[in-house]
Amino acid sequence: MPTSPTTTDSAGCHGVRETSAVLAAIDVAKTYPNGTRALDDVDLSIAAGEFVSLLGPSGCGKSTLLRMFAGLESVSSGRLCWWGGDRATFESSSHRVAMVFQEATLMPWATVERNVALPLELEGMGRREAAPRAANALAQVGLAEFGRSYPRELSGGMQMRTSLARALVTRPEVLLLDEPFGALDEFTRNRLDGELRQLWARSGMTVVFVTHSIYEAVFLSDRVVVMGARPGRIVATVDVDGPRERNDAFRVSGEFVARCAQLSAALRDAHGGDATADR
Repeated sequence: MPTSPTTTDSAGCHGVRETSAVLAAIDVAKTYPNGTRALDDVDLSIAAGEFVSLLGPSGCGKSTLLRMFAGLESVSSGRLCWWGGDRATFESSSHRVAMVFQEATLMPWATVERNVALPLELEGMGRREAAPRAANALAQVGLAEFGRSYPRELSGGMQMRTSLARALVTRPEVLLLDEPFGALDEFTRNRLDGELRQLWARSGMTVVFVTHSIYEAVFLSDRVVVMGARPGRIVATVDVDGPRERNDAFRVSGEFVARCAQLSAALRDAHGGDATADR
C-alpha cells in the first residue's frame, strides 16, 4: 500500500492547529497499486460540531476519503490531520473517532446488547461495566427494548440502528458514516435520517456522512461537499441553511428545494451533463 513518510507529518498540520478543524485533508491523493487514482488534490477541512456530507456517484472516492479519516487507508501524497496533529499524535490522545459501514456487520450468534458492547470489551472493559453503556447507546437509537434480541430478529433498519449504537457506545467526538441507509426502503431511510439528525443536534458530535443521494445530503447536512470521479476530487461545496432539528416540513421548504437544485447542477457539471449521478 503506497504511502509517504511525510503524509501525516505533524509539522504539516501546524496551520490546522490554528483553526477549529478536527479533520483535515491537505493536497491528498491516493493511487492504488493497480494504478487506479482514487483521489487527487483533495483539500477539505471539517470543523468541530459540523455535519458534513460527501456527495457523489460510485467511484468518486468519497468512501476512500472517509476511510482515510478513520485511519483505515493511507494516503499516497499529501497530509491528513486530526485535531491539528498527525496520526500518531491522534492515536496517543484521548480523542475518539467511530465509523459505521454500509452493512451492519453484526455477530449473528450474539445478542444486540453484546454486539453493541463489543468495542468496549475489545478495549478490555468487563461485561458488567460495559452493559449499562451498551443499554444507554441502544436507548439513544430507540432500541432500548431489544438488547436481548438477536440480529436475525431485527428488521434491516433496526440492524443499522444497532450498528450505529455500536459506534456511539465509545462516545466518539467524530462519527463517520459510509452510506449506512443506502440499502433500506425510502420510508425507513427518511425516518432514520431524521433520527440521525436529531441525535447529532443533541450530541454536539462532528459527523461526516457519505451518500449518493442529493435529497439525503441536503436534509442531513450543514454543508455538502460534491465530489467528481476519475480521479476523485472536490468540485463544489454547498452550505445548507435550515433549523438544527429538521422534520418532514424541511423536505418541502424553499431552502431544501433550492439546495437540491444547486447540487443537481453541480453534479451535472462535474459529470459532463449526466443528470443520473444522484440516483
